[in-house]
Amino acid sequence: MKTAYQLTLGETLRGTAHLPASKSICNRALVMAQLSAGDCRLENLSDCDDTAVLRRALTELPAVIDVGAAGTAMRFLTALLTTMEGEHVLTGTERMRRRPIGILVDALRSLGADIRYEAVEGYPPLRIRGGQLRGGALELPASVSSQYISALLMIAPALADGLQLRLRGEIVSRPYIDMTLGLMSRFGADARWTADDSLRVAPQPYAMRGTFEVESDWSAASYWYELVALSPDAQARVFLPGLTADSLQGDAAVCRDFEALGVCSTFRDGGVELTKGPLTAGSLRLDLTDRPDLAQTFVVTCAMLEIPFCFTGLQSLKIKETDRIAALRCELAKLGYPIDEENDSVLRWDGSHIPAQTAPSIATYDDHRMAMAFAPAALRRPGLLIEHPSVVTKSYPAFWTELARLFGPSAVKAVELP
Repeated sequence: MKTAYQLTLGETLRGTAHLPASKSICNRALVMAQLSAGDCRLENLSDCDDTAVLRRALTELPAVIDVGAAGTAMRFLTALLTTMEGEHVLTGTERMRRRPIGILVDALRSLGADIRYEAVEGYPPLRIRGGQLRGGALELPASVSSQYISALLMIAPALADGLQLRLRGEIVSRPYIDMTLGLMSRFGADARWTADDSLRVAPQPYAMRGTFEVESDWSAASYWYELVALSPDAQARVFLPGLTADSLQGDAAVCRDFEALGVCSTFRDGGVELTKGPLTAGSLRLDLTDRPDLAQTFVVTCAMLEIPFCFTGLQSLKIKETDRIAALRCELAKLGYPIDEENDSVLRWDGSHIPAQTAPSIATYDDHRMAMAFAPAALRRPGLLIEHPSVVTKSYPAFWTELARLFGPSAVKAVELP
C-alpha cells in the first residue's frame, strides 16, 4: 500500500500563508558561515530536508556523509570539503549516485583538490581529502548547473590565489550566480563580475560578524501564486510574509510573470499580498533559463487555465530530482493534456486535449516540486490524488499544513492506494 493525499480545495481562498526560509540562501549562508573568520549567527534557517542535511553534515562532519536526495548539499559539500582538513566520503540516494558531478570534480582537481570516485567515474560517491588549495584561473562551459559555479565561487575566498573564472557560452541561471555573489559580499568577500562572462574572487577570507536573517522562499511562494490564479474566488487574497521586492532570489520574477495569469502583487507590511487581477494571457511564452524551478508551476497553471504555452530554457530539468520534462508530460496526460517536448529543453501545449483519467493519481517521482505544483490543480479537478506527499519536506515541510489551514481540515485527506 502507498499513501496519497486526496485534495478537495474549497471555493474561498483568504488568509496568510507561511513560507519556509529560502533554501537557496540558507545553504549558501551555511557554507559561508563555515568558512567565515567572524562570529556569524544565522537566523530563520529552513527546516527543510536539504538544509537539515547540510547543517548536520557541517556540525558532525562524519567520515561518511550521506546527503540523501539533496543535490545542493552534494555540490556545495563537494567543493567545501576540499578546503577542510580531513578525509570524507560523500554519497547519497540511488538517484543522487546517477546525477553527474564530473565537471565540478574536474574543476576542483585543476585547483589542487584531492578527489577520487568510489564507484562509477563521473558520479558520486566521492572520496575527498581536504587541505589548502592553490586556486587560480579556470574555465567552465556556461551551460553547467549554476550550483557548480556557486560551489566554486563560495570556496574561492579560502584559496591561496583566489579564483578567476571564465564561463564559455550562454550562461544558465545567472540570477543564482548573482545571488551567490550578493551573499558573498554581505559575508565580507571580494567577489564580482569583471566582464559579461568572467568573475573574480580575491583571496580575502569571509569576515561576517553578527546576525544574518534568511528571507522567505520565492520558489515556495510560486505555489500560492498558482492557487490564487486557479481559485474560483474572485476576491481571493493571500498574504505571504517575509518576501521583499528587492530579493536576491531569481525566482522573485514569479510576481511579474504571474500578472498575465491574473495575479496581482502588492508589497506591504514586510511581505506581499496576492489578489485576483485580469487574466490577459491568450497564450504564454517564457524563457525559464534563469528560473527553471518555476517550470512545473507555470506548466500546470497554464494547462489548468486552458492557456496554450511554450516554455524554453528547460535543459536542466532532465537532471533534477527526476526527469521533470518526462514527469510533467506523463502526469498532465492523466489530466487530458498532451504536452510536446522539443530538444530536451522546450515544453509546448497547443490547447488540444486527450481523454482524461476518471480518478487521476499524480505520481511525484521523489520530487517535491511535482507534488506542490500539481496540488493546486485540485481547484479544477476536485478529489485529485497526490502520491507520496511527504516529498515536500525537501523544501517546504509545512506545505500541506498550510494548505489545510487556509482551505479547512477536510481539504487534505490521507488515503491508501493499492
